[in-house]
Amino acid sequence: MGNYVNLQHYFIQSICFNMKRVKSFLTLVVLLLCVVANAQMKPVKFNQQFKKLSEEAAEIVFSCTIDPGWHVYSVEEMDGPIQASFNVDKMEGAELDGSLKPVGNVVKKFEEMFGSEVYYFEGKGQFVQKLKLKGGKYNVEGYLQYGACNDQNCLPPQSVEFSHSGEAKGPAKAEEKVVEEKPAVQEEVVAEEAAPEEVVVADSVSSDSITADSVAAALGGDLWAPVIDQLKTYDEGGEVNATSSPLWKIFLMGLLGGLVALVTPCVWPIIPMTVSFFLKRSGDKKKGIRDAWIYGASIVVIYVALGLLVTALFGASALNSLATNAVFNIFFFLLLVVFAASFFGAFELTLPASWSNAVDSKAEKTGGLLGIFLMAFTLTLVSFSCTGPIIGFLLVEVATGNGGWLAPTIGMLGFAIALALPFTLFAMFPSWLKSMPKSGGWMNTVKVVLGFIELAFALKFLSVADLAYGWHLMDRETFLALWIVLFALLGLYLLGKIKFPHDDDDDGKTGVGRFFLAMISLAFAVYMLPGLWGAPLKAVSAFAPPMKTQDFNLAEEMEVKPMFYDYDEGMAYAKEHHKPVMIDFTGYGCVNCRKMEAAVWIDERVASKMTNDYVLIQLYVDEKTPLPEPFVAKVNGEERKHRTVGDKWSYLQSSKFGATTQPFYVLLDNDGNPLTKSVSYDEDIDKYLEFLDAGLAKYKLK
Repeated sequence: MGNYVNLQHYFIQSICFNMKRVKSFLTLVVLLLCVVANAQMKPVKFNQQFKKLSEEAAEIVFSCTIDPGWHVYSVEEMDGPIQASFNVDKMEGAELDGSLKPVGNVVKKFEEMFGSEVYYFEGKGQFVQKLKLKGGKYNVEGYLQYGACNDQNCLPPQSVEFSHSGEAKGPAKAEEKVVEEKPAVQEEVVAEEAAPEEVVVADSVSSDSITADSVAAALGGDLWAPVIDQLKTYDEGGEVNATSSPLWKIFLMGLLGGLVALVTPCVWPIIPMTVSFFLKRSGDKKKGIRDAWIYGASIVVIYVALGLLVTALFGASALNSLATNAVFNIFFFLLLVVFAASFFGAFELTLPASWSNAVDSKAEKTGGLLGIFLMAFTLTLVSFSCTGPIIGFLLVEVATGNGGWLAPTIGMLGFAIALALPFTLFAMFPSWLKSMPKSGGWMNTVKVVLGFIELAFALKFLSVADLAYGWHLMDRETFLALWIVLFALLGLYLLGKIKFPHDDDDDGKTGVGRFFLAMISLAFAVYMLPGLWGAPLKAVSAFAPPMKTQDFNLAEEMEVKPMFYDYDEGMAYAKEHHKPVMIDFTGYGCVNCRKMEAAVWIDERVASKMTNDYVLIQLYVDEKTPLPEPFVAKVNGEERKHRTVGDKWSYLQSSKFGATTQPFYVLLDNDGNPLTKSVSYDEDIDKYLEFLDAGLAKYKLK
């Protein structure tokens, strides 16, 4: 066995060129992913203090800590965002001394979506409201209202309640001030310090069921009853839903990745050598087949263990959050560019030689099943230069595809089965070995084609970050121009017009297979050309930036208008006309709500379904119109007074659906029950159409 392992190692190293160890590179990957895994899902925490500065002056200080990627808007006048404001319910024995003031580093930025300057805190911030004490007993009650957003979602208006009372001597007489000539001592008296308010951003928000039921009965009866558990059923796989990638698709993606890895220079030449070794070593064909089966099963175990490890380390929620994190989309872009450069022949990504040497040594000294397993592990290590970029690309796609906690494992299962199956099949039918295509330059062609594909997908992730930060580097026409050039270059490469460092010199002839692939690639490039002038290009709509980023657009846009802005009125109309309902929880200050409307709702198919097949109810959670009568309800175990129409819709979203961020879309039947899983910000038009179709199909079955 030792001779085989050494021969295997030598053979692979002769094909896959060595380079510097990439230990630091892998460490960087792990560290960056750990940042996301540990990211808090409670983005803003507030506490407030009452500071008595003297017998005639005091101030209420609101301090907040803000998670990375989130920001809290300041007090300046802004068009769109929810600015911070100090609101008084009761004030006795005191009066306001000026307006609410921000303290700290306020960021000023022009926001194109709002068309104006916005002001906000990042990291931490503070608001201060000064008070004048009139003397005697004082009682001050009210709340601080603020808005918070990140690159993907906005919270509904949030409130920090306060209530402070005490007694002050009042302003000292003028003569007394002259006699004493003592400076006022700032004495910090905290009358009441609220525990940090935790704003939860998640798909599920726990609430007091008794309070929710009683408030629901008062507000709208059964239509307001919580359906959080039903939505959880959809989330946990009770039904296949369009907003998540079905596991069978993830499995097929992994299977395809494994098949591609098979025909790379690091794997394909090893197959006949490995099979021959097992058959000749034992002298017994049945035993050789058994060993080959164990070898293949070992490959499956190794890669499935990798998928389980990824899930165990980072968790499904952390993996899914990668899709909405601008920083990590930039990281994914750079990662895929590195992988593409590796496939083009700029360098080879190899694991530290000490790893494979250690496994070599152990396999040489070990026999039986463990020895075969270690041989499979050796293959995994030394073939990393070819399989690593494919695995990395697969995991990136799975992480950003919302496939749930099983996604990495299922993806790796498909990859491993495709990689392991030939070793087993050729051991069972050794005569097939004669029909195997011989190793040659065509395997390097496979790597280069993969390099073009990875580079094309890298631009997708850069586009997501570009949209989040508003750089306008990857507007739709820029993205399409780069894709047109990439696929045109791929076609020219397949025709032999472009050469890379590891390509073999040939006689200038082009194979039939390469010709057809080149034709497809060039045709795809031509197909995308009209998109530069606004053609919808449905085939690439899930990858290209939204149409709103196109500077020159000849296509007509459809506008979707809601039928109702009131939940109860809209539900009554839908029941009368026997139509399903779509609820859009949105906000005037929600940037990504506007992005969805501009990028997804304008699609003719989406607009038609939303307008003709659904009753669209749009609820603004930052609507400031006062309610005729405020109501008190518990949110996250804390009593809050809801004063505005926006507060009412925000409470409906959190108590009935267990969500707090916008945009938030949910489909309902006429009794207020969900038809399918809810969705949020995702500019994939095809997924949105599947979401709408799933709701219609479920409604027709009722």
